[in-house]
Amino acid sequence: NCLNFGSPEDAGVMWQFREAVHGLADGCAELAVPVTGGNVSFYNQTGSEAILPTPVIAVLGTIDDVATRIPTRPTGGDHVLLLAGAETSDELGGSIWQQVAHSTLAGMPPTVDLGAEQKLGTAMGQLRGAVASAHDLSEGGLSQAVVEYAVQSGASVSVDPLAALASDATTGEAVADVFTGLFSETATRVLVAVDASDPSAVDKVEAVFADNGVPVSRIGSSVSVEDSQDATIAVTTAGAEFSLPVTEAKAAWEGTLPSLFSHAVGANSVVE
Repeated sequence: NCLNFGSPEDAGVMWQFREAVHGLADGCAELAVPVTGGNVSFYNQTGSEAILPTPVIAVLGTIDDVATRIPTRPTGGDHVLLLAGAETSDELGGSIWQQVAHSTLAGMPPTVDLGAEQKLGTAMGQLRGAVASAHDLSEGGLSQAVVEYAVQSGASVSVDPLAALASDATTGEAVADVFTGLFSETATRVLVAVDASDPSAVDKVEAVFADNGVPVSRIGSSVSVEDSQDATIAVTTAGAEFSLPVTEAKAAWEGTLPSLFSHAVGANSVVE
């Protein structure tokens, strides 16, 4: 029944879905990742606005000792922040910034290097117990990862978005662009926090990344504060210096969904 298209637009949606499934299959095959389940719906929509045909898959992993798992945020203390993985490129097509700023999704999304993904995954597996936290850079890029880090840890964070040597996805030339450094959604990147109290800890972590062929850069630091109300997020780099209270970032981060849907009532309500 899904193949009974009613319009060319419907056929285009099914083509997008087919290509997404092919991409997932190729990735799982190369990375040797078993898929344990998943779901996709073509019919959930609000009014006449259809959803994008985005399949969701479930995968399963094992950790020999759960005590060595890497959390998404550190618990107290000061930390050195590293950005590991692919060099940040000028990839803003299909990004959250584009969707928010221009109310549209267009252009080419970030390219994916499955070999680089495998190297990064291997390195992270070897770093269990050696790093305080790790947060993938996906929707929203470095900006969103830093905000979530600060909001969830209650620490003051300072970063230099150009320290990861951003490059243009087409020409390969260096991009001295703070905007790209903050909002690019280049794949295969992770924000890693390492305990700053041990001077040799960062060197050891960087050595693991180097041994696995994974680029890594020191991009900033986080400092614990007695009162999280005083915490700030600071961006300091060539040509740009600005800061944001963590309380303000937290209000936006936690308040978006309630502000959009708190007035909706009933299991099948439609928000006008």
